[in-house]
Amino acid sequence: MTIENGSPIRPLDLDAVQAFVLVADLSSFTRAAEALDTTQSAVSLKLKRLEERLGRRLLERTPRRVRLSQEGAAFLDAARDLLEAHERALHGRSEARLSLRVGISDQSAGTELPHLLAKVGAYDRSLRIEVRIGSSASLMTAYDSDELDAAIVCAADGRPGGELLFTEPYAWYALPDWKQPSGEPLRLAALAAPCAVRAMALKTLDDAGVAWTEVFVGGGLPAVVAATCAGLAVAPLPRRVCPPSIVDVGEQLGLPRMPLTRIVLHQRAADPRTREAVRILAAALKASVNAA
Repeated sequence: MTIENGSPIRPLDLDAVQAFVLVADLSSFTRAAEALDTTQSAVSLKLKRLEERLGRRLLERTPRRVRLSQEGAAFLDAARDLLEAHERALHGRSEARLSLRVGISDQSAGTELPHLLAKVGAYDRSLRIEVRIGSSASLMTAYDSDELDAAIVCAADGRPGGELLFTEPYAWYALPDWKQPSGEPLRLAALAAPCAVRAMALKTLDDAGVAWTEVFVGGGLPAVVAATCAGLAVAPLPRRVCPPSIVDVGEQLGLPRMPLTRIVLHQRAADPRTREAVRILAAALKASVNAA
């Protein structure tokens, strides 16, 4: 027991430390509450008591964002170490390393995947994460075959079940000065089939009677974005993956609006730690979408 000024010092509340780390990683009380499967008010109360216990301000709160204070940034690594030591004490070093097999569709992850995985890895440094990137259809086949513990995919096939994470608008992006050659079909860049967004985009064009031709087929979303930035074609993309060099050209080209895309989570992880990791990943993805 630590003694200060003749009085014992109470240990820190681990639940509050856990909440602090998640708020710091996700920059949001709401997303931290989702990751912890609790309420925003409960997280706020834990953080208030932790700050009172430490006698310092850990977070700077504004109506639009949450960020670490100087004291909070200094405390963050110690907080992670404390949580990791607690896990080792509970489970033992040999049993602590668990594996999470997760599939994320290219469209769902966007360009934020390394950032998202870093948040999960930073929260539980003993977790082994196996990630598979692919089309929503192939990932759901792997999920149904018990090859994945969780899958975050575009829900475009009418399959029931799954947790809706968010809906996302897609638009037609190209260079600002991109011109459609007169009398020619719309030049498209898209992911390879099967791709739920590709199928949705082509159906939207077909229903509107817009002729099209694929001039670039990408094996990943960064390739499609690169082709669009190079001026090769128009691409159906969400705003969050687009650099400032490309813009929504749908209105100027008279293209039909695309329906919202639903991003859903399917999971069967049974271990509490892996389920928590999935919740953190989903919360981090939603935070990245809201910040875009």
